[in-house]
Amino acid sequence: KYWSIYRFDIMFERTLNDVVKGIRASKRDTGLFISTCISEIKNELSSTDPFTKSNALQKLTFLQMMGYDMSWASFACVEVMS
Repeated sequence: KYWSIYRFDIMFERTLNDVVKGIRASKRDTGLFISTCISEIKNELSSTDPFTKSNALQKLTFLQMMGYDMSWASFACVEVMS
């Protein structure tokens, strides 16, 4: 990831790896952690940066596989894929 050196905004975003580690670490308040992640993902999807949106889409896909409803992000998924 040589391009991430020059992008300071990505340094403060959670990656998919951070989300997985956070879910494992928050044993009592998993729902609170996931709702915080979802609100961050909504903010990331409103960004104009394609790397930020693709990172958010990775996290959305993981949360969808865990059983959370992510149907609200269907257009964002199509937008990132185009």
